[in-house]
Amino acid sequence: MTALVIRGGHLIDPAAGVDALKDVLLKDGRVAEIAAPGKLKPANGAETVDAKGLVLAPGLVDIHVHLREPGQGYKETIATGTAAAAAGGFTAVAAMPNTVPVNDSPETTRWMLAPERGASVRVFPIAAATRGSKGEALNDFAALKSAGAVAVTDDGQPILKDSVMRETLAAAARVGLSVIQHAEDTRLTQGACMNAGAMAFKLGLRGMPAEAESGLVERDIRLVTELRDVRAHLHVAHTSTAAALAAVRQARRNGLRVTCEVAPHHFLLTDEHVGFYNTHFKMNPPLRSAADRDAMIEAILDGVVDAIATDHAPHAMHEKEVEFERAPNGITGLETALGLCLRWLHREWKMPLGRVLSLLSAQPAALLGLKGRGTLTVGSCADVVIFDPKAEWIYRAAEGKSKSKNTPFEGWTMQGKVHWTISEGRIAYGNAAT
Repeated sequence: MTALVIRGGHLIDPAAGVDALKDVLLKDGRVAEIAAPGKLKPANGAETVDAKGLVLAPGLVDIHVHLREPGQGYKETIATGTAAAAAGGFTAVAAMPNTVPVNDSPETTRWMLAPERGASVRVFPIAAATRGSKGEALNDFAALKSAGAVAVTDDGQPILKDSVMRETLAAAARVGLSVIQHAEDTRLTQGACMNAGAMAFKLGLRGMPAEAESGLVERDIRLVTELRDVRAHLHVAHTSTAAALAAVRQARRNGLRVTCEVAPHHFLLTDEHVGFYNTHFKMNPPLRSAADRDAMIEAILDGVVDAIATDHAPHAMHEKEVEFERAPNGITGLETALGLCLRWLHREWKMPLGRVLSLLSAQPAALLGLKGRGTLTVGSCADVVIFDPKAEWIYRAAEGKSKSKNTPFEGWTMQGKVHWTISEGRIAYGNAAT
Protein backbone atom coordinates (compact mmCIF):
# COMPACT_ATOMS: atom_id res chain seq x y z
CA MET A 1 0.00 0.00 0.00
CA THR A 2 1.37 3.39 -0.99
CA ALA A 3 -1.72 5.59 -0.62
CA LEU A 4 -4.42 5.95 2.01
CA VAL A 5 -7.33 8.40 2.15
CA ILE A 6 -8.88 9.41 5.48
CA ARG A 7 -12.33 10.83 4.87
CA GLY A 8 -14.70 12.91 6.97
CA GLY A 9 -12.63 13.23 10.13
CA HIS A 10 -12.27 16.27 12.38
CA LEU A 11 -8.64 17.24 11.90
CA ILE A 12 -7.03 18.80 14.97
CA ASP A 13 -3.44 19.82 14.30
CA PRO A 14 -2.31 22.23 17.03
CA ALA A 15 1.05 23.00 15.43
CA ALA A 16 -0.64 24.05 12.16
CA GLY A 17 -3.60 25.77 13.82
CA VAL A 18 -6.12 23.50 12.09
CA ASP A 19 -9.38 22.51 13.78
CA ALA A 20 -11.89 21.57 11.06
CA LEU A 21 -13.47 18.75 9.08
CA LYS A 22 -10.95 17.56 6.48
CA ASP A 23 -10.08 14.73 4.15
CA VAL A 24 -6.41 13.72 4.17
CA LEU A 25 -4.40 11.84 1.55
CA LEU A 26 -1.35 9.94 2.74
CA LYS A 27 1.08 8.76 0.07
CA ASP A 28 4.51 7.15 0.22
CA GLY A 29 4.79 7.76 3.96
CA ARG A 30 3.98 11.47 3.78
CA VAL A 31 0.95 13.75 3.96
CA ALA A 32 0.23 14.42 0.29
CA GLU A 33 -2.92 16.55 0.39
CA ILE A 34 -5.46 18.02 2.81
CA ALA A 35 -8.83 19.22 1.53
CA ALA A 36 -12.36 20.02 2.57
CA PRO A 37 -14.59 16.91 2.86
CA GLY A 38 -15.39 15.43 -0.54
CA LYS A 39 -12.84 17.54 -2.42
CA LEU A 40 -10.01 15.02 -2.59
CA LYS A 41 -9.69 13.14 -5.87
CA PRO A 42 -9.46 9.39 -5.18
CA ALA A 43 -5.94 8.11 -5.63
CA ASN A 44 -5.55 5.01 -7.77
CA GLY A 45 -5.56 1.92 -5.57
CA ALA A 46 -5.78 3.96 -2.37
CA GLU A 47 -7.27 2.39 0.72
CA THR A 48 -9.97 4.46 2.43
CA VAL A 49 -10.54 5.00 6.13
CA ASP A 50 -13.92 6.39 7.13
CA ALA A 51 -13.27 8.77 10.02
CA LYS A 52 -16.71 10.37 10.16
CA GLY A 53 -17.52 11.37 13.72
CA LEU A 54 -13.91 10.83 14.79
CA VAL A 55 -10.93 13.07 15.50
CA LEU A 56 -7.81 12.66 13.42
CA ALA A 57 -4.68 14.19 14.83
CA PRO A 58 -0.90 13.95 14.51
CA GLY A 59 0.38 10.65 15.86
CA LEU A 60 1.35 10.89 19.51
CA VAL A 61 5.03 11.14 20.48
CA ASP A 62 6.31 9.66 23.75
CA ILE A 63 9.78 10.91 24.62
CA HIS A 64 10.27 8.62 27.62
CA VAL A 65 9.79 4.86 27.27
CA HIS A 66 11.66 1.74 28.30
CA LEU A 67 11.49 -0.94 25.62
CA ARG A 68 13.83 -3.28 27.57
CA GLU A 69 15.74 -4.48 24.55
CA PRO A 70 18.51 -5.41 24.33
CA GLY A 71 18.81 -7.79 27.23
CA GLN A 72 15.45 -7.88 29.03
CA GLY A 73 13.05 -9.28 26.49
CA TYR A 74 11.14 -11.18 29.16
CA LYS A 75 9.74 -7.81 30.33
CA GLU A 76 9.14 -6.22 26.93
CA THR A 77 10.58 -6.26 23.44
CA ILE A 78 10.81 -3.53 20.86
CA ALA A 79 8.08 -5.40 18.96
CA THR A 80 5.66 -5.69 21.90
CA GLY A 81 6.42 -2.24 23.27
CA THR A 82 5.79 -0.53 19.96
CA ALA A 83 2.62 -2.60 19.47
CA ALA A 84 1.44 -1.18 22.81
CA ALA A 85 2.43 2.29 21.61
CA ALA A 86 0.38 1.92 18.45
CA ALA A 87 -2.63 0.72 20.47
CA GLY A 88 -2.32 3.88 22.56
CA GLY A 89 -2.13 6.20 19.55
CA PHE A 90 1.65 6.73 19.60
CA THR A 91 3.54 6.73 16.31
CA ALA A 92 6.96 7.61 17.72
CA VAL A 93 8.66 6.58 20.95
CA ALA A 94 12.03 7.58 22.38
CA ALA A 95 13.70 4.62 24.06
CA MET A 96 15.79 5.09 27.18
CA PRO A 97 19.28 3.55 27.35
CA ASN A 98 19.13 1.54 30.59
CA THR A 99 19.15 -1.73 28.72
CA VAL A 100 21.51 -4.72 29.06
CA PRO A 101 24.03 -3.74 27.88
CA VAL A 102 23.48 -0.03 28.35
CA ASN A 103 22.96 1.75 25.03
CA ASP A 104 26.20 3.70 25.11
CA SER A 105 27.49 2.84 21.63
CA PRO A 106 26.59 3.44 17.99
CA GLU A 107 26.43 -0.35 17.53
CA THR A 108 23.68 -0.78 20.13
CA THR A 109 21.81 2.24 18.78
CA ARG A 110 21.86 0.76 15.29
CA TRP A 111 20.83 -2.67 16.64
CA MET A 112 17.71 -1.09 18.17
CA LEU A 113 16.81 0.47 14.83
CA ALA A 114 17.29 -2.65 12.71
CA PRO A 115 14.19 -3.93 10.86
CA GLU A 116 14.65 -7.29 12.58
CA ARG A 117 13.39 -5.74 15.83
CA GLY A 118 9.88 -5.70 14.35
CA ALA A 119 8.88 -2.21 15.48
CA SER A 120 5.26 -1.24 14.75
CA VAL A 121 6.01 2.49 15.03
CA ARG A 122 9.14 4.61 14.78
CA VAL A 123 11.73 4.17 17.55
CA PHE A 124 14.12 7.00 18.40
CA PRO A 125 16.93 5.75 20.66
CA ILE A 126 18.19 7.98 23.45
CA ALA A 127 21.80 7.08 24.23
CA ALA A 128 23.64 7.01 27.53
CA ALA A 129 25.47 10.22 28.36
CA THR A 130 28.34 8.42 30.11
CA ARG A 131 29.96 5.05 29.58
CA GLY A 132 27.81 2.39 31.16
CA SER A 133 25.70 5.22 32.66
CA LYS A 134 28.23 5.34 35.49
CA GLY A 135 28.42 9.13 35.60
CA GLU A 136 32.12 9.40 34.77
CA ALA A 137 33.52 9.31 31.21
CA LEU A 138 31.40 10.85 28.43
CA ASN A 139 30.43 8.89 25.36
CA ASP A 140 31.07 10.06 21.78
CA PHE A 141 27.93 12.15 21.26
CA ALA A 142 28.66 12.90 17.60
CA ALA A 143 28.99 9.20 16.78
CA LEU A 144 25.84 8.36 18.71
CA LYS A 145 23.89 11.06 16.89
CA SER A 146 25.13 9.77 13.53
CA ALA A 147 23.90 6.30 14.49
CA GLY A 148 20.41 7.65 15.25
CA ALA A 149 20.40 8.83 18.86
CA VAL A 150 18.19 11.89 19.43
CA ALA A 151 19.32 12.85 22.96
CA VAL A 152 21.55 11.67 25.79
CA THR A 153 20.74 10.68 29.37
CA ASP A 154 21.81 8.35 32.14
CA ASP A 155 18.14 7.87 33.03
CA GLY A 156 17.79 5.92 36.23
CA GLN A 157 21.34 6.88 37.15
CA PRO A 158 21.55 10.65 37.66
CA ILE A 159 24.75 12.48 36.82
CA LEU A 160 25.80 13.71 40.25
CA LYS A 161 29.24 15.22 39.68
CA ASP A 162 29.06 18.90 38.78
CA SER A 163 32.06 18.65 36.45
CA VAL A 164 30.63 15.70 34.53
CA MET A 165 27.18 17.28 34.16
CA ARG A 166 28.72 20.55 32.99
CA GLU A 167 30.81 18.69 30.42
CA THR A 168 27.76 16.68 29.32
CA LEU A 169 25.66 19.81 28.75
CA ALA A 170 28.44 21.53 26.80
CA ALA A 171 29.36 18.51 24.68
CA ALA A 172 25.74 17.74 23.82
CA ALA A 173 25.10 21.37 22.85
CA ARG A 174 28.04 21.29 20.45
CA VAL A 175 26.44 18.47 18.44
CA GLY A 176 22.85 19.66 18.82
CA LEU A 177 21.57 17.11 21.33
CA SER A 178 19.43 17.61 24.43
CA VAL A 179 20.48 16.35 27.84
CA ILE A 180 17.74 14.58 29.78
CA GLN A 181 18.31 14.33 33.51
CA HIS A 182 16.78 11.87 35.95
CA ALA A 183 16.72 14.36 38.79
CA GLU A 184 17.42 12.40 41.95
CA ASP A 185 20.25 13.05 44.36
CA THR A 186 20.83 9.41 45.25
CA ARG A 187 22.92 10.46 48.23
CA LEU A 188 19.60 11.42 49.83
CA THR A 189 17.55 8.42 48.70
CA GLN A 190 19.64 5.39 49.62
CA GLY A 191 17.33 2.66 50.91
CA ALA A 192 14.20 4.71 50.16
CA CYS A 193 11.34 3.23 48.16
CA MET A 194 8.51 5.79 48.26
CA ASN A 195 7.85 9.44 48.97
CA ALA A 196 8.86 10.80 52.36
CA GLY A 197 5.69 11.66 54.26
CA ALA A 198 2.94 10.42 56.52
CA MET A 199 2.21 7.38 54.35
CA ALA A 200 5.82 6.20 54.39
CA PHE A 201 5.85 6.63 58.19
CA LYS A 202 2.62 4.65 58.50
CA LEU A 203 4.00 1.80 56.39
CA GLY A 204 7.39 1.81 58.08
CA LEU A 205 9.22 2.54 54.82
CA ARG A 206 12.07 4.93 54.24
CA GLY A 207 10.96 7.87 52.11
CA MET A 208 12.60 9.93 49.37
CA PRO A 209 12.61 13.63 50.26
CA ALA A 210 11.34 16.06 47.64
CA GLU A 211 14.66 17.90 47.96
CA ALA A 212 16.43 14.98 46.30
CA GLU A 213 14.67 15.96 43.07
CA SER A 214 14.47 19.72 43.37
CA GLY A 215 18.05 20.09 44.61
CA LEU A 216 19.47 18.38 41.52
CA VAL A 217 17.19 20.37 39.20
CA GLU A 218 18.44 23.58 40.81
CA ARG A 219 22.06 22.43 40.44
CA ASP A 220 21.54 21.59 36.77
CA ILE A 221 19.88 24.95 36.08
CA ARG A 222 22.87 26.68 37.66
CA LEU A 223 25.14 24.80 35.25
CA VAL A 224 22.96 25.77 32.28
CA THR A 225 23.20 29.38 33.44
CA GLU A 226 27.00 29.13 33.48
CA LEU A 227 26.88 27.68 29.95
CA ARG A 228 24.49 30.30 28.60
CA ASP A 229 26.78 31.09 25.67
CA VAL A 230 26.64 27.52 24.29
CA ARG A 231 22.82 27.32 24.56
CA ALA A 232 22.73 23.98 26.35
CA HIS A 233 19.33 22.31 26.53
CA LEU A 234 18.38 20.64 29.82
CA HIS A 235 15.24 18.53 29.91
CA VAL A 236 13.98 17.36 33.29
CA ALA A 237 12.48 13.88 33.05
CA HIS A 238 9.36 12.77 34.95
CA THR A 239 9.07 15.91 37.11
CA SER A 240 7.17 15.12 40.30
CA THR A 241 7.65 17.88 42.90
CA ALA A 242 6.33 21.41 43.22
CA ALA A 243 9.80 22.71 44.05
CA ALA A 244 11.34 21.25 40.89
CA LEU A 245 8.59 22.80 38.77
CA ALA A 246 9.15 26.16 40.46
CA ALA A 247 12.83 25.97 39.51
CA VAL A 248 11.97 25.15 35.88
CA ARG A 249 9.46 28.00 35.78
CA GLN A 250 12.07 30.49 37.00
CA ALA A 251 14.72 29.18 34.61
CA ARG A 252 12.40 29.81 31.68
CA ARG A 253 11.70 33.33 32.91
CA ASN A 254 15.47 33.81 32.87
CA GLY A 255 15.60 32.80 29.21
CA LEU A 256 17.27 29.42 29.68
CA ARG A 257 16.62 26.33 27.54
CA VAL A 258 15.14 24.27 30.35
CA THR A 259 12.14 22.04 29.66
CA CYS A 260 10.27 19.36 31.57
CA GLU A 261 7.79 16.51 31.24
CA VAL A 262 5.18 15.07 33.61
CA ALA A 263 3.79 11.53 33.56
CA PRO A 264 0.06 10.83 33.96
CA HIS A 265 0.61 8.97 37.22
CA HIS A 266 2.20 12.04 38.76
CA PHE A 267 -0.75 14.30 37.96
CA LEU A 268 -3.39 11.72 38.94
CA LEU A 269 -2.04 9.74 41.91
CA THR A 270 -0.48 10.43 45.32
CA ASP A 271 1.52 8.40 47.81
CA GLU A 272 -1.76 7.54 49.55
CA HIS A 273 -2.51 5.21 46.62
CA VAL A 274 0.32 2.91 47.72
CA GLY A 275 -2.25 1.62 50.20
CA PHE A 276 -1.21 -1.71 51.73
CA TYR A 277 2.20 -2.02 50.01
CA ASN A 278 0.76 -2.24 46.47
CA THR A 279 3.79 -2.56 44.19
CA HIS A 280 1.80 -1.45 41.13
CA PHE A 281 2.04 2.03 42.67
CA LYS A 282 5.83 1.88 43.08
CA MET A 283 7.87 3.95 40.65
CA ASN A 284 10.79 6.38 40.63
CA PRO A 285 10.26 9.25 41.12
CA PRO A 286 7.68 8.00 43.60
CA LEU A 287 4.09 9.14 43.88
CA ARG A 288 4.23 12.36 45.85
CA SER A 289 2.00 14.36 48.16
CA ALA A 290 -1.38 15.81 47.18
CA ALA A 291 0.25 19.25 47.11
CA ASP A 292 2.85 18.06 44.62
CA ARG A 293 0.18 16.35 42.54
CA ASP A 294 -1.83 19.57 42.44
CA ALA A 295 1.29 21.49 41.39
CA MET A 296 1.69 19.13 38.42
CA ILE A 297 -1.88 19.83 37.34
CA GLU A 298 -1.43 23.59 37.70
CA ALA A 299 1.81 23.57 35.72
CA ILE A 300 0.24 21.54 32.91
CA LEU A 301 -2.75 23.85 32.70
CA ASP A 302 -0.69 27.05 32.75
CA GLY A 303 1.86 25.88 30.18
CA VAL A 304 5.01 25.33 32.25
CA VAL A 305 5.04 21.62 31.41
CA ASP A 306 6.31 20.99 27.89
CA ALA A 307 5.21 17.40 27.36
CA ILE A 308 3.25 14.51 28.78
CA ALA A 309 5.47 11.42 28.75
CA THR A 310 4.54 7.99 30.05
CA ASP A 311 7.83 6.64 31.47
CA HIS A 312 6.49 3.27 30.26
CA ALA A 313 8.47 0.81 32.42
CA PRO A 314 7.33 -2.79 32.02
CA HIS A 315 8.25 -5.53 34.48
CA ALA A 316 7.44 -9.23 34.67
CA MET A 317 4.69 -10.22 37.08
CA HIS A 318 7.00 -12.19 39.35
CA GLU A 319 9.21 -9.14 39.80
CA LYS A 320 6.36 -7.08 41.20
CA GLU A 321 4.93 -9.88 43.40
CA VAL A 322 7.49 -9.39 46.16
CA GLU A 323 7.91 -7.17 49.22
CA PHE A 324 7.46 -3.49 48.42
CA GLU A 325 11.09 -2.61 49.18
CA ARG A 326 12.36 -5.32 46.81
CA ALA A 327 10.01 -4.68 43.90
CA PRO A 328 11.42 -2.82 40.88
CA ASN A 329 10.25 0.71 40.14
CA GLY A 330 7.97 1.37 37.21
CA ILE A 331 4.61 0.92 35.55
CA THR A 332 3.34 0.54 32.00
CA GLY A 333 1.79 3.61 30.40
CA LEU A 334 1.63 3.61 26.61
CA GLU A 335 -1.92 2.22 26.37
CA THR A 336 -3.44 4.47 29.04
CA ALA A 337 -1.90 7.92 28.45
CA LEU A 338 -4.36 9.28 25.89
CA GLY A 339 -7.39 7.88 27.72
CA LEU A 340 -6.26 9.39 31.02
CA CYS A 341 -5.37 12.77 29.51
CA LEU A 342 -8.71 13.07 27.73
CA ARG A 343 -10.64 11.89 30.78
CA TRP A 344 -8.95 14.25 33.21
CA LEU A 345 -7.11 17.10 31.50
CA HIS A 346 -9.79 17.63 28.87
CA ARG A 347 -13.07 16.51 30.40
CA GLU A 348 -12.56 17.23 34.10
CA TRP A 349 -10.14 20.14 34.03
CA LYS A 350 -11.42 21.69 30.78
CA MET A 351 -8.12 21.92 28.94
CA PRO A 352 -8.90 22.44 25.24
CA LEU A 353 -8.52 19.27 23.22
CA GLY A 354 -5.94 20.90 20.96
CA ARG A 355 -3.71 21.77 23.92
CA VAL A 356 -3.93 18.23 25.29
CA LEU A 357 -2.96 16.82 21.91
CA SER A 358 -0.11 19.31 21.60
CA LEU A 359 1.37 18.06 24.89
CA LEU A 360 1.25 14.55 23.48
CA SER A 361 2.50 15.25 19.95
CA ALA A 362 3.77 18.59 18.65
CA GLN A 363 5.56 19.70 21.79
CA PRO A 364 7.45 16.48 22.58
CA ALA A 365 8.41 16.16 18.90
CA ALA A 366 9.82 19.70 18.99
CA LEU A 367 11.74 19.02 22.21
CA LEU A 368 13.82 16.30 20.55
CA GLY A 369 13.92 17.91 17.11
CA LEU A 370 11.91 15.15 15.43
CA LYS A 371 11.30 16.98 12.17
CA GLY A 372 8.10 16.17 10.33
CA ARG A 373 6.52 14.63 13.42
CA GLY A 374 3.77 16.06 15.59
CA THR A 375 1.97 17.80 12.73
CA LEU A 376 -0.06 16.86 9.65
CA THR A 377 0.92 19.57 7.22
CA VAL A 378 1.58 18.61 3.60
CA GLY A 379 4.99 16.97 3.38
CA SER A 380 5.13 15.88 7.02
CA CYS A 381 5.35 12.25 8.10
CA ALA A 382 2.12 10.34 7.61
CA ASP A 383 1.76 9.70 11.35
CA VAL A 384 -1.90 9.83 12.39
CA VAL A 385 -4.07 8.80 15.31
CA ILE A 386 -7.82 8.51 14.74
CA PHE A 387 -9.98 8.28 17.85
CA ASP A 388 -13.46 8.82 19.21
CA PRO A 389 -13.05 11.62 21.78
CA LYS A 390 -16.39 10.87 23.47
CA ALA A 391 -16.10 7.10 23.82
CA GLU A 392 -15.61 5.76 27.33
CA TRP A 393 -13.92 2.43 27.96
CA ILE A 394 -12.46 0.48 30.85
CA TYR A 395 -8.80 -0.39 30.81
CA ARG A 396 -7.95 -4.07 31.31
CA ALA A 397 -4.23 -4.79 31.25
CA ALA A 398 -4.80 -8.42 30.25
CA GLU A 399 -6.28 -7.19 26.97
CA GLY A 400 -3.32 -4.93 26.19
CA LYS A 401 -0.46 -5.33 23.74
CA SER A 402 2.37 -4.84 26.22
CA LYS A 403 4.10 -7.99 27.43
CA SER A 404 3.88 -6.68 31.00
CA LYS A 405 0.78 -5.83 33.03
CA ASN A 406 2.17 -3.74 35.89
CA THR A 407 -0.29 -0.85 35.99
CA PRO A 408 -2.00 1.20 38.69
CA PHE A 409 -4.86 1.97 36.31
CA GLU A 410 -6.50 -1.46 36.09
CA GLY A 411 -10.28 -0.99 35.87
CA TRP A 412 -10.11 2.78 35.41
CA THR A 413 -12.57 4.43 33.05
CA MET A 414 -10.80 6.06 30.14
CA GLN A 415 -12.05 8.49 27.54
CA GLY A 416 -11.09 8.63 23.89
CA LYS A 417 -10.99 5.26 22.14
CA VAL A 418 -8.27 4.82 19.52
CA HIS A 419 -9.68 3.37 16.29
CA TRP A 420 -6.61 3.57 14.06
CA THR A 421 -2.96 4.45 14.42
CA ILE A 422 -1.13 5.10 11.15
CA SER A 423 2.67 5.14 11.20
CA GLU A 424 4.38 6.62 8.15
CA GLY A 425 1.35 5.81 6.02
CA ARG A 426 0.93 2.24 7.24
CA ILE A 427 -1.87 1.13 9.56
CA ALA A 428 -0.03 0.05 12.70
CA TYR A 429 -3.16 -0.44 14.79
CA GLY A 430 -6.78 -0.81 13.73
CA ASN A 431 -9.64 -1.71 15.98
CA ALA A 432 -11.75 -4.20 14.03
CA ALA A 433 -14.75 -3.35 16.23
CA THR A 434 -14.97 0.10 14.62
